[in-house]
Amino acid sequence: MYLNTDFKRLRYRACLLGLVVLALMVTAEALVGNSSESSFCTETKECLLYDPLCMAADYEERHYNSTKWVSTEEKCRMMEIAIIKAVRRLHKYFTGTNEDGVKLDMTAPMMVRMQNKAGTFSPSVYTVSFLLPSAYQESPPTPIDPELYFTHMPDMDVYVMRFGGWMNSLAISYYSHSLKKDLDRAQASYRKLSHYVLGYDGPMKIFNRHNEICHWTPGNPRFTTWLFFHLD
Repeated sequence: MYLNTDFKRLRYRACLLGLVVLALMVTAEALVGNSSESSFCTETKECLLYDPLCMAADYEERHYNSTKWVSTEEKCRMMEIAIIKAVRRLHKYFTGTNEDGVKLDMTAPMMVRMQNKAGTFSPSVYTVSFLLPSAYQESPPTPIDPELYFTHMPDMDVYVMRFGGWMNSLAISYYSHSLKKDLDRAQASYRKLSHYVLGYDGPMKIFNRHNEICHWTPGNPRFTTWLFFHLD
């Protein structure tokens, strides 16, 4: 038992060493690239790419470079309803409802920021974001909808657990709890007030769906947002 615990601690320290080395090597450019570089981005031209740091039995640690997203928030008791409403607004932006009237190619993944709920049936604020294509990472078209804004995600290191099937509340709760247990067992530090869910597939895909639960490591700066209000 003690040898197993010591091994896990040593493995975690080795991961930290790899993190430091890689942090000195990565560039500051947005890592939005060709989906062919990812084994699970199958429906879009471009995808959020990352640098792997280390692997555990059931989760992994990654480094993401800074990226820009378009985001919206929805307060609701049910995550599924919140995502449907938010995705409708974001989809309109990508299909030309913006000040430039341009259509943007869809990307993957969709990102959902989830706060820890006070109770099972209490409402929560869900932040849903679409990754901006590489061509619009620097200067994206301004949203017309006042409920849309840009989110800048800085360089960060993330713990990730993959899961298949549909991205629903029960699955997210189960895998988020599983990832927390693994991280606590490894004595890893992570942000506990919220977590993120990444969905890589559209609603029409039935089989081989790919989703991820993410916990940010501490020490990375919090994300910042730029709000754009449409004035008549």
